[in-house]
Amino acid sequence: MNTETVVEYLKHYDGPEVKLMEVCGTHTSAIFKSGIRSLISPKIRLISGPGCPVCVTPTAYIDRCIEAAKTEGHTVYAFGDMMKVPGSAGSLSVAKGEGARVELMMSPLDAVAAAEKDPGRVFDIAAVGFETTVPTYAVALAAAEKKRLTNVRFITALKQTFPAVSWICENEEGIDAFICPGHVSVITGSDAFLSFAERYRRPFVVAGFEGEHILAAIYEIVRQLEKGEAKAKNLYPSAVRPGGNPKAKAMIETYFEPGEAVWRGLGAIPASGFYLKEAYRRFDGGSFGLDSDMELPKACRCGDVIVGRVSPGECPMFGKACTPTDPYGPCMVSAEGSCGIWYRNTF
Repeated sequence: MNTETVVEYLKHYDGPEVKLMEVCGTHTSAIFKSGIRSLISPKIRLISGPGCPVCVTPTAYIDRCIEAAKTEGHTVYAFGDMMKVPGSAGSLSVAKGEGARVELMMSPLDAVAAAEKDPGRVFDIAAVGFETTVPTYAVALAAAEKKRLTNVRFITALKQTFPAVSWICENEEGIDAFICPGHVSVITGSDAFLSFAERYRRPFVVAGFEGEHILAAIYEIVRQLEKGEAKAKNLYPSAVRPGGNPKAKAMIETYFEPGEAVWRGLGAIPASGFYLKEAYRRFDGGSFGLDSDMELPKACRCGDVIVGRVSPGECPMFGKACTPTDPYGPCMVSAEGSCGIWYRNTF
């Protein structure tokens, strides 16, 4: 079916109101850039999920990274979107301005290379991400082990998407279907969603990131709902295989194991984090017990935004007390955070 026919159908859809959650922040951004909402019926509501690993990182983790950066003989390596995430008393960016040793990295291997050149200093890698980026940290760990480096540490806040999606399905009402994350699915494979569709009786459709991809996913979901179906479908076969990426999954399984993790705005979710296995725990920089989170002000609705109860624009702090240059809530911090995306596309 061509795109014009799909748009025509979705534009004039007049059935029961449906609420679809896109789990991935990149999908949220693509929906804005493609003008998807202007092409579909107002009875099809698109809501954002917890699709940004930086945004769901708890306060205690940021505090731990700042503590490491301020420790004599330590340097913290972090990606740029981590710099402004607020901890209980500032951010990595603020700490760097106060003299803490913080370096931006393009890859975790940057820290490994620096550690090899300077064996007298400890290099702490702020390892944050979903299944998509966990293999890159595994590669860095393998490189550090091969080089027999003893001055590389990983402070992890690595998350698994599936337990969070399960949490949402079991705790949030009114979400009729999910547009599954394309990048994560490249690693995990589309077959991982088969059991979700069966267990929760909702469509789970893997989509790419072009406007046509997203429209096709919405069309597939709405048609399933109309027919009373609940199937998992892969509409991104050019990148996503049924079984995913076996090499990447093997790297994750070699070095990491699941454990309970705190999601900022959601709380603790069992088996939703990745932690270094006991055999590699010597590389850990203090990743355990980081389960405290600062209480957001009553006006901040980030916890509700992350699970799709409200849109970012419905938060009274949005664009006023909370902006990308001065973020308070976690959803405003990252380029893939729901509030940050909405801000850039509405102001």
